[in-house]
This record gives sequence, C-alpha cells and structure tokens, in this order.
Amino acid sequence: MTDLTSLEADVLAQIAAAGDLAALDAVRVSALGKTGSISGLLKTLGAMSPDERKERGAAINVLRDRVQTALNDKKAALETAALDARLASETLDLTLPAPRRRRGGVHPTMQTMDEMVAIFAEMGFAVAEGPDIEDDFHNFTALNFPEKHPAREMHDTFFFKTKEDGERMLLRTHTSPVQVRTMLSQTPPIRIIAPGRTYRVDNDATHTPVFHQVEGLVIDKGIHMGHLKWTLETFLARFFETDAVTTQFRPHHFPFTEPSAEMDVQCDRTGGEIKIGQGTSWLEILGCGMVHPNVLRACGIDPDEYQGFAFGMGVDRLGMLKYGMPDLRDMWASDVRWLEHYGFSAFAAPNAASGLS
Repeated sequence: MTDLTSLEADVLAQIAAAGDLAALDAVRVSALGKTGSISGLLKTLGAMSPDERKERGAAINVLRDRVQTALNDKKAALETAALDARLASETLDLTLPAPRRRRGGVHPTMQTMDEMVAIFAEMGFAVAEGPDIEDDFHNFTALNFPEKHPAREMHDTFFFKTKEDGERMLLRTHTSPVQVRTMLSQTPPIRIIAPGRTYRVDNDATHTPVFHQVEGLVIDKGIHMGHLKWTLETFLARFFETDAVTTQFRPHHFPFTEPSAEMDVQCDRTGGEIKIGQGTSWLEILGCGMVHPNVLRACGIDPDEYQGFAFGMGVDRLGMLKYGMPDLRDMWASDVRWLEHYGFSAFAAPNAASGLS
C-alpha cells in the first residue's frame, strides 16, 4: 500500500496547490482521466488473482473517492473566492435614482400614414408632396369647383388676407392640389398618392381644423372603375389585415370626379366597437371616382386619350377605426398618458416584409 499512500499524498498536494479552476481541472485529468495515474492502477487489476484483486481494488477505489472529494472541495473554494472577488470589485449603489424610462414614440397618425404609404408603395404608387399654403387655382379652379361653391367661403376654408392683385392664398382644404401639380409637371402614365396635412373650419368628435389625408391618383389609357374598385378593396384588406372585406359604392357628387362615389365597408357595430370584415352594418370609409374631364383639360391632358381615377381618405379617421380611438380631438390634446397608450415604437417601421402594425 505504500505506493497508494505516496500517490494520494502527491495528488492531494497538487490539488491544494491549484490556484484557479483551470489548474484544478488539469490535476483532475492527470489523476482521474482515462490515462490518469489512478485510472492506470485500476487497469492492473485484471492480471491479479481474485483475492489480490479484491483487496487491491478496494484500496484503489478508496483512493479515488478521497481524491474526488478533495477536488470537489477545492473547486467549491475556488468558485467562492472568485465570486467574493467579483462582488468586491463590482458595486451597485441602490440609492441612485433609476434612469428615466424612454417616453418617446410614434404618434398614431404618423403610424397610420406610414402603414398606408407602405401598402400603396407595394402596389406601385409613388409619394408626391406639395405646399400647405395654396392658391385658388390649384385648390379650387383646376379641380372644377364652381365660383359660388361653399368651399370657397370663409365658413369652410382658412383664407389669408387678400393680396394687392386681389388673389387670396389659403390653407389647402385637401391634398388634391398635389394631384394638379403632378399632372401639370408630369406626363401620363401617373400613379401617385399625396399624404399630408389639410385644413378646414370644422371641430367635433370626428373632425378637427387640422387633419391628415392620403389621396391617390392614377392616369393612363383604358382606366375604368373596375381598376378603382380593385385598388381600394386591396388597400382596405391590407390595412385592416383581413381578407373578409366587403364594400359597396354609393353615388355621390364631387366637383373633380365624374362619376363619383362614396365607398362603404361592411362592419359590426355591436358591443360599442366597430369591427371591419364582419357584421351587417355599413360604414362610410372614403370618397372616390373617375377624374372629371374638366380637371384633365385644366392640367393639359386630353380626356379622349387618357382616363383616370382618384380617391381620398382621412388618415386620422382610419387610425381611429383600426386602433379603437373614440375621439379625434384626443390626437391633438398632447396628453402624455394618451400618447404612451396609443403610441408606437420608432424601431418597428411598417413595411411589406415584417408587417404593418
């Protein structure tokens, strides 16, 4: 047994001298590994007689157990020492104030507009922009508004002071002037949307003096109402993220389109909520129609050669319908609590690949 006693003393000394976990693991491998000193002793048992194997095997197993126990104790001591050293060097002062939570986000109106732009971009529409302050020609005359139309009066439109030449500038009442500017500067085919702010003398639960619109315009040869219907139904299905969109057209009058229509979408109004794509009720969603020949002529386009359709919808109102906001005026109240509840992450921009909302 003298060789076992000597081996045990040597291995235990190496364990005690190990200064870190890596050195300790090296001692473990040299003693208990497949080619270790203690494992090698076990391999010699096969050449011994049964009595010698019984006595020698028991002694080697005792040695192995003692070494394993010493290894476990040393490992626990080294891990405790490492943790103590880390705790001593890394401190956390819990008396310091917590950092302020980031409170910024994307306003629901901007989120809704980004979603609409993403959908129409996927359908091949370009984005066109124009000034908020317009003249009478682009806002009214070129769009076939008659001289005494109510929209030309102070009770409906924000006008600036009359210029010396008699012209009155105004805050645009729709983004249709962008359509006019596009037709004046480009030749067909044209396929654009015009998102932006608009202004009207109006204020209640579903209307505000400042609101947002997205209007669309397509001018090409052979365009008809079927193209308009498909475009709008495809948009609504993508926007409300449902395939169960049923729509209907009702005849209406707009000076700049002929024929004109208002488009309704089927919905469910039970339970104090409006759910698109189900139920038996109808909800007006937008206005649309074929571009009036007078508008095409005013923009230098031959209506006998080119036809087109146009549509317009309120961004704020669509956002209210999709995200369950009951009062349009809350969007402008600057209530941080409301914005935190309805706001969107700035790191999740709507797109066709990752989704809209």
